[in-house]
Amino acid sequence: MLGIDALDIAVLLADAEMIEVALQDLMGRSQLLPLVEENKSVRGMVKSQLKRWKSKVAAKVDNIPHTKEIKQELALYQEVIHWSETEFIAQIDTLLEQLQSCSEFYPDAKKILLSTNAKLNPMLPHYFCQQWYNSIVSNVRRIQESQLEVEKQKELEQLRKRLENIKQMEQLSPDEDTGTIAGRMWDMTNISLSKSDWSVMKDQADFLNKHPKLKDIAEQLGRMANQNDLNEPPSYSEGIRFEEENSQQATDDIVGIHENDDLNKLLPNELLFLTYPELEVVFYKHLIDKRLMNYQMEGKAHSSKKVTAMEPIPAKAENDTGPFIICVDASGSMRGFPEQCVKAIAFALMQIALAEDRDCYVVLFSTDYITYQLTKQDGLREASDFLSYTFHGGTDLEPAISEAIKQMQGERYQHADLVILSDFIAPKQSKNMIQQVEALKQKNNRFHAISLSKYGNPELMNIFDHVWSYTPSLGQKLVKQK
Repeated sequence: MLGIDALDIAVLLADAEMIEVALQDLMGRSQLLPLVEENKSVRGMVKSQLKRWKSKVAAKVDNIPHTKEIKQELALYQEVIHWSETEFIAQIDTLLEQLQSCSEFYPDAKKILLSTNAKLNPMLPHYFCQQWYNSIVSNVRRIQESQLEVEKQKELEQLRKRLENIKQMEQLSPDEDTGTIAGRMWDMTNISLSKSDWSVMKDQADFLNKHPKLKDIAEQLGRMANQNDLNEPPSYSEGIRFEEENSQQATDDIVGIHENDDLNKLLPNELLFLTYPELEVVFYKHLIDKRLMNYQMEGKAHSSKKVTAMEPIPAKAENDTGPFIICVDASGSMRGFPEQCVKAIAFALMQIALAEDRDCYVVLFSTDYITYQLTKQDGLREASDFLSYTFHGGTDLEPAISEAIKQMQGERYQHADLVILSDFIAPKQSKNMIQQVEALKQKNNRFHAISLSKYGNPELMNIFDHVWSYTPSLGQKLVKQK
C-alpha cells in the first residue's frame, strides 16, 4: 500500500483539542459580558450551557457534509494507494490531470513531479501519497475550523440574548436575586422579545407595585398551594450500617515483616540483589516464589450491610406542589380596571410558578377560549401575547372550566390549583360540571375564585374551596369571603 488507508478520512472526527480551544475561547469571551462578571450564579449557568454546547458542536462538526470535489478526491486517493509502484509511475501524468479538477493538492503535486529525476526516485510513490494525505487532512480540518467558528458566533449571540432577557426580567422583579431568575428561566430566555413585549410585562409589574393587595392574593394562593393536604401514613426505608474489621489490604500501620511478592511493600535490602548481575536471577526467583521480604501492614476496612431502619418517608414532599391553571374572564364586561387587575394577578402567579418550578397554564375565555402555557420554553412570548390581548365578547364560563378539567384529568396537571379570575356575571353551572369538580377535589385538586365585581352570581361561588373579592369601587379593599 502506497499511503495511509483513507477509508475514514471522509468522516474525520474533529480534534478534541480544537473543540477544547473553541470552548475556552467562548468562556473567555462570555466572562467579559457584564452580567456574567457581576453574578457568580449566572457564571455557573453560562459554564453549564457551554459544556452542553461542546458536546453538540463536536457531533455537528464531525458530520459536516463534504463537497463534491472532496468526495471525488477521497475516492481517487483510495484507489491510488492500492496501486503498485510500477502502476503509479506509469499513470502519474493521468493522475495529475485528475487532481487538477478536484484537489487543492494539485500545485504541490505538480511541483513534486517537476523536481529533478523525481520519477527515477523509488520513494516517489510513497512520498507523493503521504503529502497528498496531509493535504486532504488539512483541507478537511480547515472546513471543520470554519464551521466551528460559525457555531461559536451563534452560541455567543445566544448567550448575549439570554443574558439580556435575564437582565430585563430582573427589572420586572427587582426584589428577586438575579441568580435565582437565571436558574429557573435559563431555558425560557433563548428567544428574541421586542421592546413592546417587555413594555407590556413592565406595565403589569408596575401595576402590581401600585396595588400591593393584588400581589397579596397571588401570594396567599402560592402559600395555599404549598400546604400538604394529604394525611397518608408514613412508609419506611432501608438504611445502611457500616462495620469495621481488620484487613491486611488496608495500610494504616506496619505490624511486622513477612514473605510476599508485593513490590510496593518491599524492604530496601531486597534491592541489593539487583545491584549485581549474577544475583539478579535470585531476586526474580524470590519474586516468583513470593519469598521477598515485605512490610506487613494492617488497618481498619469498612464493609456495608443493609438493615431495616425505621426512617419515615413523608407521604408528600413539602415542595411537591402542583401546577397552576388560571382561567381569565376576557369578556367585554371586564374591560378597564378589572382587566388590568386580572392580568396583573395572572402575571404574579406566573412569577410564583417560575420561582417554585411549577407549570402555569392559562385559559383566556369569553364566548370562546384561548390557551397559553406560560412556563414552557417560549413562555415569555406566550405571556406577552396573553397580556396584550384585548377583552371583548360575552361570558361563557363552562367551556373554560371544561378545558381546565380536561387538563386536570391528564398526567401533567394532576393536583393542580385552578384559579378563576372573573366578575362571575354568569349563570350557575350544570350538575354534571359540579359533579366533575367534586370528583377532582377528591384527587387533591383545589379550586379558587377571585371575583372582580360585587354583582357576581353567588350560586357560582359554591363550587370553590376559596373565594376572594377585590372590588376597586370599595376603595380597592381585599376581603376574603371564605
